[in-house]
Amino acid sequence: MSWPDEQLVACARAGDVESIAALVSGTHPHVRRFAYSLCASPEDAEDAAQEALIILYRKIGTLRASGALAAWMFRIVRNECLRQLRLMARPVEVTPDVLMVSAEDEAMRRLDAERVATAIAALPIDQRQVLIMRDIQGYSGRMVADRLGLSTAAMKSRLHRARSAVQHSLHSSILEAGRE
Repeated sequence: MSWPDEQLVACARAGDVESIAALVSGTHPHVRRFAYSLCASPEDAEDAAQEALIILYRKIGTLRASGALAAWMFRIVRNECLRQLRLMARPVEVTPDVLMVSAEDEAMRRLDAERVATAIAALPIDQRQVLIMRDIQGYSGRMVADRLGLSTAAMKSRLHRARSAVQHSLHSSILEAGRE
């Protein structure tokens, strides 16, 4: 299945309602597939895909080049998945009687969550997919390998490289913060 052609995108950018509807339905499978490869859960993937399609519908006129649709949509989906990852890192609010968290502790927790999300976002797509599916979504190694069409050894190698890169990135950001 291919992306909608540039003529359809150009008509949609010009405001043709039928073209916009066709564009949204034509990009949906691609957007959904990309969201499933990035988001932490199938529910988050559906939400991210839906949000990306809403943005496409509302802002298609701002797209500068018809040929840039795929990159634009992938960037929107990626940003939405990262937003959801940041929200997921926030703890559930607890009543003050049960636990008192200082403002400093809360600020540090948010900073840590942002560092982790940034480190994961900086990974190459092949490593990011494996890391999210294995460590965040909790899929078995065999299931991750099967879904991505990899051997188990290749999946383990990518997972190791992803974990090492995240660990290195977090270590570097802590060292940088200590110098400030």
